[in-house]
Amino acid sequence: MLGIALSILVQVWIPEHWLLRILPRNPWGRRAVISLFGMFLPVCECGNVPLARGLVRRGFTIPESMTFLVAAPILNPVTIITTHQAFGFDDGILVARLLGGFLIANVLGWLFSKHPDPHSLLSGRFAEQCRLDDGHGHTHTRREQTLDLFVRESSILMPALVIGSLVAGGIQVIVPREVLVSLGSDPLLSVLAMMVLAFVISICANVDSFFILPFASTFLPGSIVAFLVFGPIVDIKMLALMRTTYSTRTLVQLTTIVALMSAGLGLVVNYVA
Repeated sequence: MLGIALSILVQVWIPEHWLLRILPRNPWGRRAVISLFGMFLPVCECGNVPLARGLVRRGFTIPESMTFLVAAPILNPVTIITTHQAFGFDDGILVARLLGGFLIANVLGWLFSKHPDPHSLLSGRFAEQCRLDDGHGHTHTRREQTLDLFVRESSILMPALVIGSLVAGGIQVIVPREVLVSLGSDPLLSVLAMMVLAFVISICANVDSFFILPFASTFLPGSIVAFLVFGPIVDIKMLALMRTTYSTRTLVQLTTIVALMSAGLGLVVNYVA
């Protein structure tokens, strides 16, 4: 609900030049600044989906919206504080999480910026909404636009959130965690196991550090980092939410890129720490 409210604030009430004047003209610099927006918007990853949708409607490119969406839950100030409270600076987990989230977001944004047809990255329904907004965006008062956006975003995102949470909860009951814990001492398998756990658990980035803390005694540091980086970006709940905005093909590509980079980051930490 907070994410929808902030999305409406960005789309309707904040003058466009306020957002644009702080952004560099260089594409890399622009995406780097956008990836830091999450530091000023302490919303969990679920709330960042409507914010990313709002950025697209406000004229930001689709790769820029992805850069924000991927980086925001990890660079969220609440997430930073809770990660530090859980791990401090032990084994470089906090630093690796922050740098890894920033790097993955910007690499992802750069890769999708090379797409020859960016609008094909969107779901058909959201692309149609953007076309309608372009044609009728100035025919209503701000209050009318606020009410319209609130009803529209709630009706789309809330069912996806509920369905995604139900699926995640069902899998948590079915899949025995002991199977994953038994893999904790292997540098590669521990990373993959923690990524699977992050995908299944679908826990909020603001509290995932405390959830995974008991595993720190049996799992290698790199696997903990992989959990803390991969989970806030790609899990069952987030895929259900992101499907309201991006096409299935886009989500497959996004998931593959994030998974490979998260696994690579975890392996590096395992062999360095």
